[in-house]
Amino acid sequence: MSIKTQREINGLYELTSSATKRIADSKYYNKDLAPTQLKERSWKTHNIAALWVGMSVCIPTYMMASGLMAAGLSWWQAILNILIGNLIVLIPMQLNSHAGTKYGIPYPVFARLSFGIKGANIAAMARGLIGAGWFGIQTWIGGGALNSVLAALSPSWASWSGGIWVSFLIFWALNVWIAYKGPETIKFMESWGAPILGFLSLSLMAWAYFSVKSHGHGVMEILNMPASYGQGEFWKIFLGGLTANIAFWSTLALNIPDFSRYAKSQKDQFMGQLLGLPMTMAAFAFVGVFVTGATGIIFNEFIWDPVAVIAKIGSPAAAIFGAVGVVVATLTTNIAANVVATANDISNLKPDKISFSTGALITGVLGMVIMPWKLLSSAGAYIFGWLGTYGILLAPLAGIYIADYYIYRNKQIHVEDLFKGESSRYWYQNGYNKKALQVWVLCAAPAIVGKFISSLGFLAENGWIIGFILSIVVYPLMMREEENSVLSEDENMMITEFSAEEAI
Repeated sequence: MSIKTQREINGLYELTSSATKRIADSKYYNKDLAPTQLKERSWKTHNIAALWVGMSVCIPTYMMASGLMAAGLSWWQAILNILIGNLIVLIPMQLNSHAGTKYGIPYPVFARLSFGIKGANIAAMARGLIGAGWFGIQTWIGGGALNSVLAALSPSWASWSGGIWVSFLIFWALNVWIAYKGPETIKFMESWGAPILGFLSLSLMAWAYFSVKSHGHGVMEILNMPASYGQGEFWKIFLGGLTANIAFWSTLALNIPDFSRYAKSQKDQFMGQLLGLPMTMAAFAFVGVFVTGATGIIFNEFIWDPVAVIAKIGSPAAAIFGAVGVVVATLTTNIAANVVATANDISNLKPDKISFSTGALITGVLGMVIMPWKLLSSAGAYIFGWLGTYGILLAPLAGIYIADYYIYRNKQIHVEDLFKGESSRYWYQNGYNKKALQVWVLCAAPAIVGKFISSLGFLAENGWIIGFILSIVVYPLMMREEENSVLSEDENMMITEFSAEEAI
C-alpha cells in the first residue's frame, strides 16, 4: 500500500500532516525551512509587485544608473542597459519561481534537488555570502542617510567623526530586529513602503528640475549631455554594465523560491514579478541619471551618491525628508532581498541547530566583516568590481537549477525526500551531487579566465550570459545516466493525494 505524502489542489502541492510528522525530527528540517502549506500562500499579484517596487527603488539602483554615466555612457544608454539587463534576469527568476509556488519550498531546500542534501549548503552559502555583502552595502547606505538626518538636526553631531559609525550600527540593529518578525511583516512593510518611495523619487526629480531652472538652464541640457567614453570603449563599458545589471538581481534569480512559496498561484507570482521588476528598475534608474545630470549643472560635478546629493541641498528640512526616504528605501530592500535569503541559507547549514533568527544575526555580523565602505569607494569598484565579479560566479547556478527542474526532472518532486538523510533519492553520493559541482566550476571557468587575461576580456564582459547558457546545456548531458533521483509520473501518482477542493 503506497503512502500518500503530498496533497495537490489546483496544481499546488503541500505535505500531508503524516509526512510532516515523519520529517519533523530530521536534522535537515526546521520550521523556517518547512514547505508552506496552502493556507500560508496568501501573497497576491499586488503583494508581489509591491515587494519588487520596494526592492527595486533603492539606492544601489540609483547608483547603478549614475555610475554608468560616470563610466561614460549617456543617460539613455544607461537606462537601456538597465532595462535589457533586468529583462534578461527576469527569465531565470520566473523559471526558478515555479517550484517555490508549486511545492512551497524555500531556496536552500530547492538547491537540494540538484546539489544533494549536503551539497546544497555549498550552493546556498555562495549566494548567502553575497547576500551578506549586499546587506553590508545597504546598511552602510542606510546608516549614511540616518547620519545625514542627525547631522541636520544637530551641528555637534555633524562635526563628530564617529557619527557615521554610530548611525551604521543603529541602522544595522533596526534591520536585524525587523527580520525577526518574518514574512508577513515584510509583506506589510513593502506594501506601505512602495508609495513612500514613489513620492521620494518624484520629489528628487522636482528638486533637480527647479534647481537647474534657477541656474538658467533647461531640462534638455540634462538629457542632451553626450556620452564621455573614449574611442572603442563603448562595448566594453556597455557589456560590462550589462553583466553588472544582470548580476544585480542574479542573487534573487536563485533564491526567489524564498518568496514565491508564499504566492497564492503561479499567475500571481508571474504577473507580480513582470509588473514589479523591469519597469520599476528602469524608472528609478531614470531618476538616478536625471538627478546626477542635474548635479553636473548645479554643483559642477557629477555626484552619483544620492546621500551626498541630499547633504549638498543646504536645507535642513529637505535633507531630513530626503534622508528619511533613503532610510525607508534601504530598509525595504535590505530585509527582503538580503536578510531573508541569507538567514535561510545559513539555517540550512544546520537546520536542527540554527534558526532563521540566529541566521539573521550571523548575516548582520558578516555584513560588517565584508567592509562595505570599500565596495562603495567608487563607481568602478561597485559596478565592475563587486557586481561584475559575483555575477559570473552565480550564473551557472541559475542555469543548473532550471535544467534540473525543467529538463531533467520535468517539474516532479518528492518533497518529503528533500528533508531525509541517506534514504533520500536526493542523497546522491554521501549527500553531494558531484556532477552538479563539476558543471558549476566548468561553466564559470571561461568568465573567470577572462577576468585575468585581458585578450579574453570579452568572456568576463559577457560572463553571466555565457555561464548561464553553458550550464543549461552541460548539466543535462552530465546527468543523463543518473536516474535514481528522478520521480516518474507513476511514482508521483503513488505518493500524491489529489483533492478536488478549490483553493480560495
